[in-house]
Amino acid sequence: MSENLRTYTTETVDDENESESETEDEELRCPECGGQLATDTEHGETVCVDCGLVVEEDEIDRGPEWRAFDSKEKDNKSRVGAPTTNMMHDKGLSTNIGWQDKDAYGKSLSSRQREKMQRLRTWNERFRTRDSKERNLKQALGEIDRMASALGLPDNVRETASVIYRRALDEDLLPGRSIEGVSTASLYAAARQAGTPRSLDEIAGVSRVEKDEIARTYRYVVRELKLEIQPADPESYVPRFASDLGLSDEAERRARSLLDTAKEQGIHSGKSPVGLAAAAVYAASLLVNEKVTQSEVSEVANISEVTIRNRYHELLEAEDSVALN
Repeated sequence: MSENLRTYTTETVDDENESESETEDEELRCPECGGQLATDTEHGETVCVDCGLVVEEDEIDRGPEWRAFDSKEKDNKSRVGAPTTNMMHDKGLSTNIGWQDKDAYGKSLSSRQREKMQRLRTWNERFRTRDSKERNLKQALGEIDRMASALGLPDNVRETASVIYRRALDEDLLPGRSIEGVSTASLYAAARQAGTPRSLDEIAGVSRVEKDEIARTYRYVVRELKLEIQPADPESYVPRFASDLGLSDEAERRARSLLDTAKEQGIHSGKSPVGLAAAAVYAASLLVNEKVTQSEVSEVANISEVTIRNRYHELLEAEDSVALN
């Protein structure tokens, strides 16, 4: 009796294994032509190599974000944890001790344990910045993050600003200049490189240094690091101004058209790009019957109403001259 039961059980297990292997084999075959399937990791798709049918799409890439071309390079790059970032002085590879004073189960720590954890936090902070260079970098990157948050700049600008500051620190450009001044200049340069510029007045409004020092340090950093930064384009300010004023897409397009005409006539030369952009937005709002006041535009662009009026008349004169010709 026991031998028959053992034989039946063995046959049942074999049948289950065969059915599982058949199911797996079916999953690896194309449902249309029965051909071999291949995974395209670049596009996140599973496709048939014979008929080209896309069996699955938008697959999750569970591999690393880096590439390695030999085993040594793979061993060097292999790691765990969050991706590295230049926005932190240690590139995000250090460990932080939380400030909640709770254990893994959410229970509050005893007074003795809290004192112990406080000492560990203190020593951890000291070990994270081992020398003056790292302390300098920690302070500067914190300043860049604070100003970028106040100005609403995206992460790519913060990353670029952090790289510029690191280069300035490595090339010994800081002696005789303040950490705040160089970090502000780095952020100003990064914003212009990324095509999301902020005016010098806006930068000075969130910085801890004066406008003249920012401009002087900016010119010095750009010259010494040989940064390629194009002159600010007035059109790059238009979307932000139009959005802050609640204007329509039609008004934004009209403002761009006015600026294009100004460039053709050459009246943009030597003029502040912020003033031209603000005047174009103001003029466009009147032309499309979405009236905003000069004081509202002045507040958004952070320039005087006199500048807006002067540039406004120049833009309309350029538009009229083109229409007459």
